[in-house]
Amino acid sequence: MPPQEPAPAANGAAPAPAPAAAAAAAGGKRRKRGRWAAAAGVGALLVALLAVAVSSRSFPAASSSSRGGDCGCPGTRKYTGMVEDCCCDYETVDAINEEVLHPILQELVTLPFFRYFKVKLWCDCPFWPDDGMCRLRDCSVCECPENEFPEPFKKPYSGLSPDSMICQEGKPQATVDRTLDAKVFKGWIETDNPWTYDDETDNAEMTYVNLQLNPERYTGYTGDSARRIWDSVYKENCPKYPSEEMCQEKKALYKLISGLHSSISVHIAYDYLLDESANLWGHNLPLLYDRVLKYPERVQNLYFTYLFVLRAVTKAADYLEQAEYNTGNPEEDLKTQSLVKQLLYNPKLRSACPLPFDEAKLWQGENGPELKQEIQKQFRNISAIMDCVGCEKCRLWGKLQVLGLGTALKILFSVDGENHLNQSLQLQRNEVIALVNLLNRLSESVNFVHEKGPSIEDVIKQQSSSTVKPVFPI
Repeated sequence: MPPQEPAPAANGAAPAPAPAAAAAAAGGKRRKRGRWAAAAGVGALLVALLAVAVSSRSFPAASSSSRGGDCGCPGTRKYTGMVEDCCCDYETVDAINEEVLHPILQELVTLPFFRYFKVKLWCDCPFWPDDGMCRLRDCSVCECPENEFPEPFKKPYSGLSPDSMICQEGKPQATVDRTLDAKVFKGWIETDNPWTYDDETDNAEMTYVNLQLNPERYTGYTGDSARRIWDSVYKENCPKYPSEEMCQEKKALYKLISGLHSSISVHIAYDYLLDESANLWGHNLPLLYDRVLKYPERVQNLYFTYLFVLRAVTKAADYLEQAEYNTGNPEEDLKTQSLVKQLLYNPKLRSACPLPFDEAKLWQGENGPELKQEIQKQFRNISAIMDCVGCEKCRLWGKLQVLGLGTALKILFSVDGENHLNQSLQLQRNEVIALVNLLNRLSESVNFVHEKGPSIEDVIKQQSSSTVKPVFPI
């Protein structure tokens, strides 16, 4: 599969595909009948896809009757068998995701500990002159007062004027704390991640953002600036080599980035501005098909990335279980600890997919150490490119998800030996927040693709033998 081009911005907008013109009607005496047949075909397609598009606006768990291989029509699944280079099959991933992981993650990321992410949003692009930030309203991240933060996350209360209680955009969107104390969170330390660009230490420029009030969605960020981001990611740091030239490690890096890219595209399509004048948001199913579903490898890479990150979370289970999730709210903190344990030690997950990905098979050749350093450098460059994203919300989610992926790489490949992981692994609080939020993003994407993919593709198959080219409603 060639790089996913033309690419949407990191968590920004991809242009909606333009409707195709109806095919020419049959000639001669059958021309009028052909026109009626074409119109009927388009009408049927519009009705079918609109019925899918107006379904639930949330990421609901699918019913048990549509689970795994018994989704109503046994044997009709497009994706079946083992996920390539992983240790779990598609049927199991879908079943475990909707029964166990998706519900737990959806609740976990709303709790105070995982709700706030520390990020530097205003930074210079280290690779090319700044294009300027996107000026669209939906690109901006509103910085609101600090009084919403859990006590352990913020500096001592210094008093706020009534005016400062109102967000810039007139709605609560994201709370911010620009001062950090390395000792404010007992048990967590600041430590370098060899996989990510280390520019997050200037605490005076850091802010906390409420992720729940800044969802990953369409922002209108597109054009040359957005395309340059993905061009740089793929062509310069994560190229798709011919299969005979692609070692397992470089293949894994490409699939991780492709899977992340697919997930970003899914979220843009899921929460899309359908009608700007009416401020109408909903599913853009044509975009979902055009950017992801039309390319099986992109769906496969989405599942690969999900299992890779899941493996990192389960490998660090002992560490994450013992971590301190203190926000100053005992009830919420106990709930967080309980959900983390449910995520890490769920018996259904452990029995159905005990080893989502086997990292031990990588870096085994004599050039393993050199190859590891090369790929670390490539991923660090990718993380640095997130500073070049010209949309504030897109930059926020790009930096969070790349940090989450870098944390997964750190867990799987920066520590030698399964038995000594808990003693030698050190994670920042922000890394854990990014890791869990990334896993939730991927879980949402897998769930949405599993739910909507078959219905969209069925409509397309029904039209495949027709003279009418599918026309998608926006």
